[in-house]
Amino acid sequence: QVQLVESGGGLVQYGGSLRLSCSASGGTLNNYTIGWFRQAPGKEREFVTAISWSTTSTYYAESVKGRFTISRDNAKNTVYLQMNSLKLEDTAVYYCAARPGIRVTISTGYNYWGQGTQVTVSS
Repeated sequence: QVQLVESGGGLVQYGGSLRLSCSASGGTLNNYTIGWFRQAPGKEREFVTAISWSTTSTYYAESVKGRFTISRDNAKNTVYLQMNSLKLEDTAVYYCAARPGIRVTISTGYNYWGQGTQVTVSS
């Protein structure tokens, strides 16, 4: 069973940068896609980005394309989310999640979730 732990959240000014980490344990991730989701207060959880562990293919929501970058470190079993040019609307709890398979464009079927990390962008 895959366990995921996010870290790296915090308070950042508008236009700033932050890097989130998602550390995985409990098994090999070779057959998984790791995704980042976020949920702002009063809003539904939304897909942000995903990476296939084996192929390193990536996919981004339009709202973050060009500003966020997802990557993975095989040796550390960790996925990163580099967030640049942060906007007020990026404020949310960010979750990483894992789903079986390599298709990064599918935003459903994630059955392992971390506890989330808060990102707050201030003006």
